[in-house]
Amino acid sequence: MSEQWDRENAEKTIAQLKEQLLQAQRLTAIGELAGTTTHEFNNILMTIINYAKLGLRHSDNETRTKSLDKILTAANRAAKVTSTILGMARNRKKGLEPTQLKPIIEDALILLEREMNKYHIRVETEFHDVPEILADGNQIQQILFNLLINARQATPNGGRLIIKLSHDSANKTVNLTIRDFGTGIEQEKLPLIFEPFYTTKSGPDESGKGGTGLGLSACRQIIEAHSGKIRVESAVGKGTAFTMKFPVHESESFAP
Repeated sequence: MSEQWDRENAEKTIAQLKEQLLQAQRLTAIGELAGTTTHEFNNILMTIINYAKLGLRHSDNETRTKSLDKILTAANRAAKVTSTILGMARNRKKGLEPTQLKPIIEDALILLEREMNKYHIRVETEFHDVPEILADGNQIQQILFNLLINARQATPNGGRLIIKLSHDSANKTVNLTIRDFGTGIEQEKLPLIFEPFYTTKSGPDESGKGGTGLGLSACRQIIEAHSGKIRVESAVGKGTAFTMKFPVHESESFAP
């Protein structure tokens, strides 16, 4: 009886620690994201201010129409960034629901567009038609943010980043791959990278991101909570590919 009680309490403690780890990493991700979006908003505001000044200086309809178009485009982008980051920041307990991955990936790329451009990362996407999965969209976005920042940091001199979304009908999974062509990871370190607090980085980079050792551990925990799997392939000097496999939402009727 005592042994069973000890085991139950140990399992409860482990579950609580895992939840605290996820929360800590989530707060870290939000903090990193806040820095990125602050710069993004500064750029958007400067665009709005400059075109507003241009429109005020000129009375001809063509210049004013162009200025208003630019202001509207910038304002719409600001609204999109705001709604996306608020969705990630909310601490909602919605559970899993039928979800399309493509819009979530596109939202993450909106938030990181300026950062990828700053570090000369060219993002290439290969999106195939895929069925829905059962997912918490905020948690999936957290995974994407971690993996995309890792890929950017692994490519310090700029380069390509490939995001591929596909459907494995034979195994009934939706597969998401994030592939960089950066520094790569030594083979002896690969079995350790998903362990809490293990990191291959010396600390945060100049942007203030990375180095906590929490990101990949949280990613694996979230993916496993979605009944999914994550696999990594890497070679030093050639880059790294993370592939996530999520089970298809069974009630979803899908015709490829």
